[in-house]
Amino acid sequence: MKIEAKKIVYSLTFPALFVLTIGLIWLLEKGMEADWYQWGVFPRSINGLRGILTQPLIHSDIRHLFSNSVPLLVLGWCLFYFYKELSFAVFPCLWILSGSFTWLLGRDSWHIGASGLIYALSFFLFFSGIFRKYIPLLSVSLLVAFLYGSAVWNMFPVAELVDPSISWEGHLSGGISGLICAALFKNYGPQKPEEEEEEEEETEQDEL
Repeated sequence: MKIEAKKIVYSLTFPALFVLTIGLIWLLEKGMEADWYQWGVFPRSINGLRGILTQPLIHSDIRHLFSNSVPLLVLGWCLFYFYKELSFAVFPCLWILSGSFTWLLGRDSWHIGASGLIYALSFFLFFSGIFRKYIPLLSVSLLVAFLYGSAVWNMFPVAELVDPSISWEGHLSGGISGLICAALFKNYGPQKPEEEEEEEEETEQDEL
């Protein structure tokens, strides 16, 4: 699997537009001196259902926005580059599932921000490479683990590790969503070439 310059630019387009959109929404919110937290997810409430669609677009402050923007660019690029055929199906699935699980599992509080989507992307990329057993995609799995592996501790309510203001439920919901989508889509998109599979089978037979 070769890295192509034209494909790199194409794959970065959607993630960059998405990050630009959430940045413009934050600027508009602050420019209007408004607080749009009510567009987040409020678990198990009718009003909170709309947040399943709008939660990733709303951020509390510039630090919150920036901390989510970089992973969205990196992980979004990986999705649209290495899983081009699946990207426009997987991305909305991760978005909806992570918000839905947050609505089901979360504390009675407003949950905002794209961190759940980030966890969904990272888990999808990690497990997709493992399920497909294809070296270039396994390399992506290892890269994701290296860059964001430590973030797994923010998925659980461990008092010493998690800031009470952080939605660990959103992170956990994203992780679950990414794993589910990786399993559902494992037979679609890029796969290990048949030649490699045949070579592995021959090697195993020789060893026997």
